[in-house]
Amino acid sequence: MRIRLADEDDADMLADWWADGDIMEHAGFPEGIATDRDRLKKRLRRQQDDKRAHRVYILEDASGTAVGEMSSSFKDDATGVVGIKICEVAAQGKGLGPDALKTMMAHVLFDLGAERIELDTMVENTRAQHVYESLGFDRTAVRKDVWTDQLGRKRTSVEYRITKDAFARLHPDRVPQKDNRSGH
Repeated sequence: MRIRLADEDDADMLADWWADGDIMEHAGFPEGIATDRDRLKKRLRRQQDDKRAHRVYILEDASGTAVGEMSSSFKDDATGVVGIKICEVAAQGKGLGPDALKTMMAHVLFDLGAERIELDTMVENTRAQHVYESLGFDRTAVRKDVWTDQLGRKRTSVEYRITKDAFARLHPDRVPQKDNRSGH
């Protein structure tokens, strides 16, 4: 598995994924999302320089095939927000999601300096909820009828949070080791 920052060459693939209602249903967009490909290319070019901007990443499997996308952003100086979608059906259920999420969490907490991470999912997405809870996220809220989807259905979201300390305690193998040599 590899996670890399998306670039403008990924814009068409991302736009295709986002337009697919089957992929986007779990995020509450059963008809997909239409995306202006030229604007997306510009956005992906700009994200290269700003580590705390909303960033889009590509998740690749062991063969180097793009199978999903991830994102990171900041709600405030201390709170990172992450997201993940395994977009290729053949890659779902193979353990890529939890491993990729742990890697992204470590990046946001230790490389980008967040003190906590928040994320959410639709109440129907029990698979995601199981993954988040197995990684140590605490359920912080269930927001009933928080928005209306494209089909006019009221949607309920489940919100989660994990702190840097809890992540470090639960996943010590993902915590960067400090260089203790003199002068470093």
